[in-house]
Amino acid sequence: MRTSPALRAAALAATATVLLPLAGCSDDGGGEGSSTPTGASTASPTATADELASQKLEWSPCPPPNTAQGGGESPSPLPGGVVWECSFMDVPLDYAEPDGRTIELALVRARAKDQQRRIGALVFNFGGPGASGVATLPAFGTEYDKLRTRYDLVSFDPRGVGRSEGVQCADDAQLDAFYQEDSTPDDPAEEKQFVQGQKDYIADCKENSGPELPFVGTTNAARDMDLMRTVLGDDELHYFGISYGTELGGVYAHLFPDKVGRAVFDAVVDPTKDAEQSSIGQAEGFQLALDNFTKDCAERDDCALPGATQQEVEQFIADLLAELEEEPIDGLGDRTLTQTLATTGIASALYSKETWPLLEQGLDEADGGNGGLLLALADSLNGRSEDGRYDNSNAANIAINCADSKQRFSLAQTKAALPAFRKASPLFGDYLGWGLMSCTGWPVAGAWETPDVSAPGAAPILVIGNTGDPATPYAGAKAMVEKLGKGVGVELTYEGEGHGAYNSKDACVQRAVDGYLLNGTVPKSGTVCG
Repeated sequence: MRTSPALRAAALAATATVLLPLAGCSDDGGGEGSSTPTGASTASPTATADELASQKLEWSPCPPPNTAQGGGESPSPLPGGVVWECSFMDVPLDYAEPDGRTIELALVRARAKDQQRRIGALVFNFGGPGASGVATLPAFGTEYDKLRTRYDLVSFDPRGVGRSEGVQCADDAQLDAFYQEDSTPDDPAEEKQFVQGQKDYIADCKENSGPELPFVGTTNAARDMDLMRTVLGDDELHYFGISYGTELGGVYAHLFPDKVGRAVFDAVVDPTKDAEQSSIGQAEGFQLALDNFTKDCAERDDCALPGATQQEVEQFIADLLAELEEEPIDGLGDRTLTQTLATTGIASALYSKETWPLLEQGLDEADGGNGGLLLALADSLNGRSEDGRYDNSNAANIAINCADSKQRFSLAQTKAALPAFRKASPLFGDYLGWGLMSCTGWPVAGAWETPDVSAPGAAPILVIGNTGDPATPYAGAKAMVEKLGKGVGVELTYEGEGHGAYNSKDACVQRAVDGYLLNGTVPKSGTVCG
């Protein structure tokens, strides 16, 4: 998803059914205990455009993800013993100076099973923005293994993310304090503290990553993907974009319509909405997901939460959050569960119906004074590992959002917008509304009000919308189809819950996606699954 800055960074929770951190704050993508991939490219730090296009990648077995990518073990081999390989690709820092300074992008791949019938590389972007593709694709590679019959599965850390010149802002201790702060101020003193916290965070970003911040936007990432296509040896880019990855894919299609191969957009960002409209849409989406969760709870005799109706269950949650604002409860270690962290935890669990039981358990335990599970859910969304280290997904998310969006909101403008947010969601309205100020004072001007994704002449792009999606509301798919242009966008609807459709394992959705990517069979636009 193009995550609202208030939600910080939610890419993996957005695409999977388990909770796993994403990406840390390290200048070189290293971090304590990390190791650097031995794979490299043949280009020099100041290569010419021709040298960059002809660079040869050196692939080697992937090391464990570093702190910036979320940490963990080296990726397990795929069925049949296929080993994930990693490399680096050089790209221009500034495409306006293609022969100037270069930076390295981290890549990962698993080679196709059937090399004789191999179509090419299938490049994934898992969203955020801020998700480490190098960590995410191996973590869930078995879910895409059928596509590996004819494709090399490839993903990457976009510029500013993970090992690809990861943006640095606050350190781990500062982030613990930052997330403990009240993100929904309701008096002048709290407002002053909130505004100062935003200023301090942005100052840290500028101090630690200032020279890179102008160059981390989506347009540059799209140009990186086209260079990647060339270096990987493909005439067309075959692409699977999820959440924010659909916006990145749309920008790519606009810039390079004649290079679009077989492409799928799942959990679609609405390209017609500006930052404020998108955040309001997310408030509506999370409220819809909450309504579905509480309705399910109220209809079950075994639900642990009090309330005989959906409204009563939601009132219980609202009352719990109000109590937490007055008095936080014990969480994990010496950290407490605040109202803000509890709201983050609730949002985290609403990304997938499979995590609803965790949400139910977490709310029940919090009602009894134990905030550990809700805090763990919040940590997952905030990119905090059990050892207290943060990935860099939050920093990358804000840097990319602010490089893209022109909108900057004053305190007065933000407060004026809050009624619309509260109307969209009584529970999430303030939480998302105050997030409008995340780019206020950012040292780089944004590129657009909304991205241009028009792509006349491009090959068909399969665009999948999920009716119960909390993060990228269903209407975004139709808007993307219209903006891509006649004959390009092919709309498919999944009537389900959660963020995204392909990983729901719905057979109808998977048949449509697999049929297009593997065989070139374009489903009829307007197909409904679920």
